Amino acid sequence: MSPRLRGHGASRGTALGRARVLLPHALDVAEQRIPASRVEAELARLHQAVGLARNEMHQLRERLHGALAREVGEFLDLHALLLDDPELLHGLDELIRGGRYSADYALRLQRDRLAAVFDGMEDAYLKSRMDDLDHVIGRIHAFLHKRQPDAVKGVAGEILVSDNVAPSELAQLQSQGVVGIVTSAGSALSHSAILARSLHLPLVVGVAEALQKVNDGDVLIVDGSNGQVIIEPGAADLRDYRERLRELAKEQRELGRLRSKPTRTRDDVDITLLANAESVDDIGRAHALGAAGLGLYRTEFLFLQRNELPDEEEQFQRYREAVLGMSGRPVTIRTLDLGADKADRTGLTLSDEDNPALGLRGVRLSLARPAVARTQLRAILRASGYGPVRILIPMVSTREEILQLRRQIKRLAQQLREEGHEIAERVPFGAMIEVPAAALALESFIDEVDFLSIGTNDLVQYLMAADRNNEALGELYSPLHPAVLRLLGLVIATAKGNGTPVAVCGEIAGDPRFVPMLLALGLTEFSLHPATLLEVRRTVRASDLGTLLAQAPRLLRARDRKGIEKWLEAAAGAAP
Repeated sequence: MSPRLRGHGASRGTALGRARVLLPHALDVAEQRIPASRVEAELARLHQAVGLARNEMHQLRERLHGALAREVGEFLDLHALLLDDPELLHGLDELIRGGRYSADYALRLQRDRLAAVFDGMEDAYLKSRMDDLDHVIGRIHAFLHKRQPDAVKGVAGEILVSDNVAPSELAQLQSQGVVGIVTSAGSALSHSAILARSLHLPLVVGVAEALQKVNDGDVLIVDGSNGQVIIEPGAADLRDYRERLRELAKEQRELGRLRSKPTRTRDDVDITLLANAESVDDIGRAHALGAAGLGLYRTEFLFLQRNELPDEEEQFQRYREAVLGMSGRPVTIRTLDLGADKADRTGLTLSDEDNPALGLRGVRLSLARPAVARTQLRAILRASGYGPVRILIPMVSTREEILQLRRQIKRLAQQLREEGHEIAERVPFGAMIEVPAAALALESFIDEVDFLSIGTNDLVQYLMAADRNNEALGELYSPLHPAVLRLLGLVIATAKGNGTPVAVCGEIAGDPRFVPMLLALGLTEFSLHPATLLEVRRTVRASDLGTLLAQAPRLLRARDRKGIEKWLEAAAGAAP
């Protein structure tokens, strides 16, 4: 029987190909001195390598659009900043000039110096940025030897096997023909995993023995649904693989038939499926798949990767485009949520915050930069004249924040009418529940909002004190924790008790595995990426809401992740 390895399925799909094994990059470079006559040539060699690495990132950045631009662009921009960091570059120059070290050895010494600085930091977020530094140094080291870095090179029919994969590498790998990825580390909720799902690229993470058991050139079957990797599959395995491909093709055809079907449970309860979007492509797909509207239209893409702030007219044109694209279905426009890990060149955010994830972001940034908020809100209000628009405020934590924004919107609406603009008589105003304080104090401000949207990606990381970008915390950063479920249940129950519509717009809303859990908690409105909309619709149509609601007390009594997973397994087994 062919050897089998187990990991965690992070992106569904099945792939067959030859293994391309990439061992973790380590600068195991021996000390090497150079004569004075070679110093200038060695400096030129180093600077050329840095320039090539910088150009590579720029070219990839130019090719990215929509969701790829958002997910991958943040990492590329951080890496570009590191390539321009004087601490890194000047240190390398000094080592070559003063110590007469080769560029390779200088790179190793400077890497070790900076690693010591990172290791001495108390802040976990900043410590985690060492991975980005290693990635950048690996790029430079590869270009010193005038080759494309192996970590981003692949041909059709290859399965990448490595310790991990960065989002910036992921986009290139798929474009160059890699058909599946296996990593020994990583998390199913990491940025790479989220991006892999958007790209429909099979990914299995946490395969502990992958680098020991898989040899370069081995034939592999990778199943991103069940987390299995088969090494040198036999005839029976290949027959199973071909049958699995036929099943997947059939599944896609069946899903296609759900495009025009209602999202209704078996006991005839209608569930609302909204779409998350940020590009024209997203909007087009959402409309075509029968989304009831946009539950989250991200506006950050207008502000990222540029040196100047977008003016009111530019923003208005883009928001109107979204409204017209949904043909009368409601469009929920989230105000700017820069900060945290989103790179910003405009100077709008603070670049030296000790902990950006807990810093000046979301509504806090809007209140601290009133002119920027005023421009954006005017543009959104003007777009409301072309179809139903809702305004969603991110990162809310206090009643005072909501009151300030409501007053500002009321003043701006009056100004626009006086200027002769046609805007909607009423533009619903909502708050994102991402901060545990907002969830717990919801009763104190729910009378000031028209709707709510639960951002589970941030809510889970704040509640669990686990950075969702930290691969080492992959098991801890999970919605399958009793505290997460109880807080979700509290928010949903409070909203329904006050007659306030509530949706979940985080990753779990688009994961069919979690649909029964959310339905049991009382959720009837989901906001998700268009790519998973039909799968979620299928799961809803196979669910009996009355039965799930009756099982909710047992779900909320679960004491650990294992208990919640058992509940989910039972719920999945009960569906026809």
